[in-house]
Amino acid sequence: RRHTNTHRSLSPTSLRFSLREFMSEIEIQIPSAFDPFKEVDINSVAATPGSASKGAVHIRVQQRNGRKCLTTVQGINKSFSYNKILKDLKKEFCCNGNVVDDLELGHVIQLQGDQRKNVAQFLAQAGIVTKDHIKIHGF
Repeated sequence: RRHTNTHRSLSPTSLRFSLREFMSEIEIQIPSAFDPFKEVDINSVAATPGSASKGAVHIRVQQRNGRKCLTTVQGINKSFSYNKILKDLKKEFCCNGNVVDDLELGHVIQLQGDQRKNVAQFLAQAGIVTKDHIKIHGF
């Protein structure tokens, strides 16, 4: 059987035009980078009653089965977006996680693996809570 070339040939000018058009479409589709903590003013958060600066942020590790661990973070100020913090934690530490709404504890961030030291360092560097107010529990 003979294969016929059904593709049309592209001239260099049409290739440049289509490439330029393609690049402009890419620029439109790429969202601009954003700072997940930009919308929260750190000074106003520290001054609000019931904020994490008065209470402590508790980071715990729970043993699951075998070598599997679960890290939980509770006590972060409610004015922060838990989903944005979780998204950055997951991306930073290459692990999975979710936000659980508990009746007694409120919003709790759960991460796979023993991420206690990583989470404490992340929260302090991001300015979400000071190192003095971070309590690490477990083992």
